[in-house]
Amino acid sequence: MPELPEVETSLRGIAPHLVGRRIARLEVRDHRLRWPIPADTAERLAGQTIAALRRRGKYLLFDLEQGVLLLHLGMSGSLRVLPATTMPGPHDHVDLCLEDEQCLRFRDPRRFGMLQWTPSPAEAHPLLRDLGPEPLGPAFSGDYLHQRSRGRRAPIKTFIMDSHVVVGVGNIYANESLHLARIHPNRAAGRISRERLDRLAGAIRSVLADAIAQGGTSLRDFVQEDGKPGYFAQSLRVYGRTEQPCPSCGGPIRQCRIGQRSSFYCAVCQH
Repeated sequence: MPELPEVETSLRGIAPHLVGRRIARLEVRDHRLRWPIPADTAERLAGQTIAALRRRGKYLLFDLEQGVLLLHLGMSGSLRVLPATTMPGPHDHVDLCLEDEQCLRFRDPRRFGMLQWTPSPAEAHPLLRDLGPEPLGPAFSGDYLHQRSRGRRAPIKTFIMDSHVVVGVGNIYANESLHLARIHPNRAAGRISRERLDRLAGAIRSVLADAIAQGGTSLRDFVQEDGKPGYFAQSLRVYGRTEQPCPSCGGPIRQCRIGQRSSFYCAVCQH
């Protein structure tokens, strides 16, 4: 699934082509995404100017003159800016066509993505209103993690992947951040000291910033807006490296299941 760095990469790639442009029409070839695209969406969007494009967690938000368009890439979605006359492929379900005859094309082979219009403000939408802070924003810190984790028995990996605690820390980046902070992914969140949570907050910010700088991680379906793969996969320290040596201490990388997700950690330096 595209995670925060992949969504941020898509945002930075498409924004220069969209912001300030007027929408000519919405072409929907398949309404059957995670939720059906309402029939009146095309009418609501036609003629509106895209005033801004931003991200909240893994959602892309298109700020329009009236309301906001929410887009989620789902499990395998991707976005490309193309001439509107480009022949669509079998999984190219939606085109947001602009007046300059360019279009934003949404490709989603598994159809777990979503496209919904909502009146402003977007933050009041049910999908957004209960989300935790952005991990790269000022509200996220070790103190915040310490306050939220007291009394929590859940594994720290499960805790930081909870979007109500902090948004956008998906499985890959949770594994990498916990390794950088030298914290075992199965340790109870409520038993970790403030000092170690300070280190974890810094690790999360560092890992996500590095991943964004490298265009995200391409493991299966994700590619950047220009079709090029992300390169952070080449920098992974523990994810997918079972039984290989830890780059920090040389100990073996182990794999286990936490919350039905594969977890990778160093058996020596993470505790």
